[in-house]
Amino acid sequence: MDISHNYAEAVKTIKGAILRSQYRAISSVNKEQLSLYYGVGQYVSENSRDGFWGTGAIETISQQLQKELPGLRGFSAANIKFMRQFYESWSGQLKSLTAVSEVENDKSLTTISEIDTFQLVGNKDIDGEVFDLSVFLSLGFTHHMIIVRKVQTLTERLFYIRQAVVNKWSKEVLTAKIADDLFHHKGELAHNFIQTIPDVRQSLKTIEMFKDEYLLDFINVEELGERDKEDIDERVVEREIVHNIKKFIMTFGRDFAFVGNQYKLEVFGVEHFPDLIFFNRELNALVVIELKKGAFKSSYLGQLCTYLRLVDDQMRKPHENPSIGIVLCKSADKKYVEYVIQDYDKPMGVVTYKTSDDMPERLKQALPDMEELKKLL
Repeated sequence: MDISHNYAEAVKTIKGAILRSQYRAISSVNKEQLSLYYGVGQYVSENSRDGFWGTGAIETISQQLQKELPGLRGFSAANIKFMRQFYESWSGQLKSLTAVSEVENDKSLTTISEIDTFQLVGNKDIDGEVFDLSVFLSLGFTHHMIIVRKVQTLTERLFYIRQAVVNKWSKEVLTAKIADDLFHHKGELAHNFIQTIPDVRQSLKTIEMFKDEYLLDFINVEELGERDKEDIDERVVEREIVHNIKKFIMTFGRDFAFVGNQYKLEVFGVEHFPDLIFFNRELNALVVIELKKGAFKSSYLGQLCTYLRLVDDQMRKPHENPSIGIVLCKSADKKYVEYVIQDYDKPMGVVTYKTSDDMPERLKQALPDMEELKKLL
């Protein structure tokens, strides 16, 4: 065997070990941080809510900590209050999952308040929900606080925790997903994926990949300045999406890569131009998106089905899965779509979208502004 090959294998093996070790180290640090914050939160809660601390105690404690530990970060008065909120929000669930040691006359946080990370292994059922402890501990404290402050039910909190970890969402993306109410829009689009995708796992992944409604808040009709709002057509919306393609991909989800818009496909001398074509790495499939400015019409499915046949014949690689089609329109009756879509043999779904003009003022204020999005992207 060639010596260089041996070296290459050695480098690959050692590199893999290093990366795994680094990942475990980062995960361990995160667990320790959450454990500490939970412990501090319990200690502060017990003393500030029903204990003997007076008004302004947390501010005073924070200032003294800064003096005694120069350079200490993360223990401002506001953050200590967040730790208290973190403890109070999760104490019920975590107490039922963990063995919290109690040593008589020992008031150190590590013995009376710390999450016992050695107990937090595997999945446990809490109130009928699967509590993935490793995922819970791998999410950063700031992300946890966004979820605690904005989401009330256990089911929704666990959903956003899983999604934030799996998709590696930034704080801004997590905030936007919650404001967009992703939980109530997940996997509810009208589709025929079960019937047209033989592989069950692939069909389920496809269902999970798309929502029933998307918030394209970067499309501001008032700022287009070209025509009346009622006259804004698909090409204008398409232009705005292409212009803001990174934001569109961030909105649609993970693993999307932009292939092109108005992609020319010709057969028997007839030219066709699908609006948007993406490739999704998770699904290993091309995704054709057809934009419509108004309500759903059954004729849109026939048009999209034609595009999918052309894309499969002319663009799809041998190792890729059959292409998927999505009609993106302003409104759709789900029951009607499900009724007319069942006879098509190509995998298709129908979803709706909102622009910034459709959002209530409260939702607009919850989202990052355009300048913040530019910095993020």
